[in-house]
Amino acid sequence: MLDGRSMIRRRAGLRLWLSAGWLGLLLCLALAAPWIAPKDPLAQDLFLGRMPPFWQAGAEPGYLLGTDSLGRDVLSRIIHGARLALLVAVVAGAATCVIGACLGLMAGFLRGWADLVISRMIDIWMAFPPVLFSILLIAVLGPGLWSIIIAIVVIDWTRFARVIRAEAMSQGAMDYVASAHVAGRGRLGTMLREILPNVLPTIVVLLTLEMGIAVIVEAILSFVNLSISSDDPTWGGMIAEGRSSIHQAWWVLVFPLITLFLTVLSFSQLGEGLKDRFDPVLR
Repeated sequence: MLDGRSMIRRRAGLRLWLSAGWLGLLLCLALAAPWIAPKDPLAQDLFLGRMPPFWQAGAEPGYLLGTDSLGRDVLSRIIHGARLALLVAVVAGAATCVIGACLGLMAGFLRGWADLVISRMIDIWMAFPPVLFSILLIAVLGPGLWSIIIAIVVIDWTRFARVIRAEAMSQGAMDYVASAHVAGRGRLGTMLREILPNVLPTIVVLLTLEMGIAVIVEAILSFVNLSISSDDPTWGGMIAEGRSSIHQAWWVLVFPLITLFLTVLSFSQLGEGLKDRFDPVLR
């Protein structure tokens, strides 16, 4: 029989490979979208509006997941929509991670005035409702890809800063930090070479979670038509369109919704799997 650690390791491995497999497939589809998408995602044909998926009666050959009300291919729009979703996830997630983790490390390890200033900034930022704050920022900056990324970074850096601050405080009380001070290592060197490697698993988990949150935020903004152009394929825009025709063409809503769910779930499970596999404490 497998002991507890072996079971945890096996579950972590399965979770890691399943989530990484889905995200890898999605990344390949997004990168190769212009060549592998069966149709032009913007091409309209009103005579083919609301055609069902290939397994239902009345399906049109070549439209595997059916068409929307304007006759646009649902599968092609999902594939092209993955490009925007993953771009926002990677860029916004990385920028949020760098800013939030740096501020969290400074607050948790340096303490003093740095902790006081950063903690007060976190309290002020977290007083704003995130969804309303993001909509306000988009309204001020104007719809667009970089406006979405900036809004996500401005709102979500507090998530990293608060958690990493607590982790840095915890690690700063450990004996190995005191030993580094006794050995003559400076505060900056101790923070980068001693504290940072030990909080890195937490940063990785937060990063993957943030990527999933960025995908959701982009979908919400697309849903309310505050993302990029309404003609461009986005998962949130497809969900918004499918909501109005759910009884006549359920596939327009269901397929992008499933894709969004699997993507966010995979980002979450990828982070948990990486932490279970590489966290030195769990190992």
